[in-house]
Amino acid sequence: MILDRFRVDGLAAVVTGAGRGIGAATAVALAEAGADVVISSRTAEQLKDVAQRVEAAGRRAKVVEADLSDLDAVSRLATAARDEFGRLDIVVNNVGGSMPAPFMNTTPDALKDAFHFNVATAHALNLAAVPIMLENGGGSIVNISSAMARLTGRGFVAYGTAKAALSHYTRLAATDLSPKIRVNAICVGSVATSALDIVLQNEEIKTKMEQATPLKVIGEPADIAASILYLVSTAGKFVTGKVLEVDGGTERPTLDLGLEDL
Repeated sequence: MILDRFRVDGLAAVVTGAGRGIGAATAVALAEAGADVVISSRTAEQLKDVAQRVEAAGRRAKVVEADLSDLDAVSRLATAARDEFGRLDIVVNNVGGSMPAPFMNTTPDALKDAFHFNVATAHALNLAAVPIMLENGGGSIVNISSAMARLTGRGFVAYGTAKAALSHYTRLAATDLSPKIRVNAICVGSVATSALDIVLQNEEIKTKMEQATPLKVIGEPADIAASILYLVSTAGKFVTGKVLEVDGGTERPTLDLGLEDL
């Protein structure tokens, strides 16, 4: 049956930034499809809740509370999977982000920090994961990029540049790691996560964002989780080096920060 291709029974995954939002939804989705999951973020209480949801789906969860801006800490998640589950097959590099700021307020250090948190962390985990994946013949990596990797909007020079780097990193890594390890990315549009909480509480701004999206809705974390499941399962076994746009059809930023001309 076609639905069997979306199963990941007996596989083991690492999901970063898994305490809430897209990361939490992804960890639970992978568990519901049959995988054991290492989940990591800074907040133990959030991870505990996600672990309970994973276990309610009948799978095992390994909780690792860590500051994932620490490259050594993120690397250790790969060995945590092997130690706990005896294997590692799936990596979802979800942790990332950067606060918007006007161009003249974006220092070189801010740009460097955005690159570190969005690209270097993913590479550190992937470097540690690949040898373990190869022990069982291969695996699949998904990097979470952003619609701002390809769109232009004021205030996003650090974040957008870093996510654009992550998108192209995905293509390059897929070439390096094929045929045994597939590497893909998702360019995420406006999704109702904690990062947009303040914005979405303002009905006027929320309506403007919806109207700027061709599908006229804000996405849900489960929309991204479903796309990730496709990419890491055998349903997506003929896909590598691709950047999937899951953004409601967005062709321009849905949030205008109102930054004026210089």
